[in-house]
Amino acid sequence: MPTPLTYLIISRYFIHNMKILITGAAGQVGSELLIQGKLCGHELYGYGSKELDITDLAQVTVTAEKIQPDIIINAAAYTAVDKAETEQALAYAVNATGSENLARVCQSHDIPLLHISTDYVYDGEKPTAYIETDTPRANSVYGASKLAGDEQIIAIWKKHIIIRVSWVFGLQGNNFVKTMLRLAQQRDELSIVDDQFGAPTSAQSIARCLLNIIASKQFNQPNCPWGLYNFQSDPGVSWFQFAQEIFQQAQELGILDKEIKLNPIPSSEFPTPVKRPANSKLDGTKLQQNFAITAAHWKADLKEMLGHL
Repeated sequence: MPTPLTYLIISRYFIHNMKILITGAAGQVGSELLIQGKLCGHELYGYGSKELDITDLAQVTVTAEKIQPDIIINAAAYTAVDKAETEQALAYAVNATGSENLARVCQSHDIPLLHISTDYVYDGEKPTAYIETDTPRANSVYGASKLAGDEQIIAIWKKHIIIRVSWVFGLQGNNFVKTMLRLAQQRDELSIVDDQFGAPTSAQSIARCLLNIIASKQFNQPNCPWGLYNFQSDPGVSWFQFAQEIFQQAQELGILDKEIKLNPIPSSEFPTPVKRPANSKLDGTKLQQNFAITAAHWKADLKEMLGHL
């Protein structure tokens, strides 16, 4: 659950209640949007994929006409990175066609669209943090399908905010934190990749970021700085360093009652169907300049998440 501090961070931007339609409401970020949006007093309509198929334009149209939302937030996505290589049609249907459908409905009803994208639109070869003007070069079906969705939104509807994030973790869904804790119950020693760098980003902080954008004074005003943004989280680490922090905090909180030996390994020793980006760090300067939203601090967010397990 959000802390009082979370509420204060949101409420200092807060202007008035909104009627918000949230897709992907059962996922990591969608579920946090429902929790934190309720704290803000928004009228929320959350739909999972079983309740609303965003690949079906007719369904999206009927739902929007029924609810008449002030805003749509798209937290729905096909995120199975490796599986997408053999389920290309489904990945593109959800990530590209679904985004296109939402953009078209938002355009026809003059509704702002907030959309969550990913670091996988980049190839990960840049030595420094990515900025919004860097040319995307996806090297996976997942990344390419998400990029196609971003491009559809940008081409169709001006009133959009696209937030790119990396290494998402949270209480809901599957993620690295939960995987590490599960493996720790089964083993005493783990080998973790140490040559892929990024920034863990909590679903809670992403939800808070989106709600703070909505609550900003310029949102949906003539001077609103619509467009593409990176949401930064600090500090940057490798997967190995992330695992170290997970186990250290888990032991301090009493969740884990044993030492786990961690061995750093190169990516070549842990082959996957899809090559992971070597660098997933995102620069959030633009977001701070336009919406006064600073970088998230994932270590504090991790502690809060572990405290609720």
